[in-house]
Formats: sequence, C-alpha cells, structure tokens
Amino acid sequence: MRAIVVTEHGGPEALDLQDRPDPSPGPGELLVAVEAIGVNFRDVYEREGKGTHVSEPPHPAGVEGAGTVSAAGEGVTRFGEGDRVVWSNAPGSYAEQVVVAEDAAVGLPDGVSSELAAAAILQGTTAHYLATSTYPIQAGDWVIVHAAAGGVGLLLTQIAKRRGGRVIATTSTDEKAALARGAGADETIGYEGFAERARELTGGEGVHAVYDGIGEATFDESIAALRPRGSMVLYGAASGPPPPVEIAVLNAKSLFLTRPTLAHYGQTGDELRSRAGELLEWVAAGELDVRIGARYALEDAARAQSDLESRGTTGKLILTP
Repeated sequence: MRAIVVTEHGGPEALDLQDRPDPSPGPGELLVAVEAIGVNFRDVYEREGKGTHVSEPPHPAGVEGAGTVSAAGEGVTRFGEGDRVVWSNAPGSYAEQVVVAEDAAVGLPDGVSSELAAAAILQGTTAHYLATSTYPIQAGDWVIVHAAAGGVGLLLTQIAKRRGGRVIATTSTDEKAALARGAGADETIGYEGFAERARELTGGEGVHAVYDGIGEATFDESIAALRPRGSMVLYGAASGPPPPVEIAVLNAKSLFLTRPTLAHYGQTGDELRSRAGELLEWVAAGELDVRIGARYALEDAARAQSDLESRGTTGKLILTP
C-alpha cells in the first residue's frame, strides 16, 4: 500500500510517499480501506517533534480518517466487513489502509459521506467538548472564538449558537469574517485590539470564555478580554505556546485557565462514541455545516500541511488516497 511517512522531524519536506507492507488487524482491531483523511495541526506537531505528539521517525503520518472495514480481528463485536467507520486516533492514517482499534472507531450514519466524516470527527468532537464540557456555554453567554473561519472555529461557532451563546469571532480577512457570520457569529472582529473591542461589545464586562487555538499571539489579550470568573480555554498553539503564566494574573479576576485535549474528554470508547454520535447526527440532519476547504491527493500531503501552517486556509483540509 501507499503511505505518507515522516522521515525525520522537520518541515513539510520530511513527509515522503512510500510503498509499505499491507497491515493486518490484531485482536480488537479493524483493517480499514481509507477513503478520506483529515489534515490537522496535530499532524504538524507530530512531524515537527513538538508537544505531546512525538514519535521517533520514521513512522507513518496522520491519525484521522474514514473508510470501509475490510477485515476484523479476533474479538471484534461491533463492526464487520463492509461497515463504514470514522476515527480520530489511528496512527498511520495518511495511507491507503490503516488498522483502527475497535474502541476508536465510530459507525457512520446514512447520509454522511466519508469525506464529511473525516472533515468533522476530530475538529467536531473537539468543538463539542469545548462548548459542552470544558466551558459549558449557557444561553446569553458571550464567548470569543479565535480563528473562527478555521475547521474547529466554524464548528465551534455553530455549536455555541445551538446552546444560545453569543459569539465574537476573530478572523484575519473579510472573506473569513463572512464565513464566520455564515456560521452564526454575532460579531466579527480583527485581531488588533480585540480585547478592548470585546469589552465594548459586552458593555465593559468582558466575555465569559475565550476559546483559543492560536496560543502565543493571542494569549495575553485573551486573558484581558475575560470578565471576572471567566474561563480561558487554550486548546491549541498554532502560533506557538504562550509564555508561563503568573498566578497573580488569574487572581486579579478569579479567572480559570485550562489546556484541554480530546484524549481527556473522550477517555473511554463510550464517551467518545457519545460525543461523535451526537455530532454525526447533527451532520446527517443538516443541522451542522461542515466546510471542506480544500482537497489534496495523498502524494500532496506536504503541500496540504504547508497550506494549513500558513493559516490562510478555511474549513477542513482533506487528503484522498
């Protein structure tokens, strides 16, 4: 089979298309013919050797995708050959075939294509836990969603509105602002002076929560935009990790600071399937719009990651084997 391999820690040039042996499922595992693959910043961090996603190269890239089960290992009870599944945590997903643990696989409802599923599962379940568990948005809450035209941002904005929240979306261009408004954002603003503008929009009080996947470039102003007892939710660091935080900064307004990950908001198969199941039901019913920003052939994985890193993309980037 063909697969994209991380040959060393470094830039996009470290991604190499290689022929590798066909995998086979072990006990409790599925062998899946991959039909669509999600491209994520998590994959970039893994390639660079940064953060929590570090493996020693060479190793196959990617973790997210969707496809059809071609074989089931011993002890598998929920899936069989021909079933359609999606996953967000199967190492080596930048490939034509991948082995997926049964507990990591989620069945696809009718009406949800493999492309839509791969575009939604990781970023959508991330948006789901952020808005429903990390800081559970209540009706009338003001929240800032950074990078609101990105894959997580568009989905998070929609889920926030489902819960009755009022969304201030930050974007870098007029085109991206239009996408955020289309997702339901109440206000769209640029990044320069966004904390002051957010306080103006909330009558001087500040927002209840900031959902920040950018990190260093926005962190300090995000803290400044919060009202007393507000929540700073740092779920990514596209611009780099923020500097260490002095406790006194939080004490000044009794703020909450958290760095959540999906691994801890989907610790069991049941929790993951519950989140993903609700998300995919919304997609199947047409209640959640999933934007695919661009499609790339598998051999163009390096270009896809480079485009993602440029922060010039919108929606979700997809690879097709």
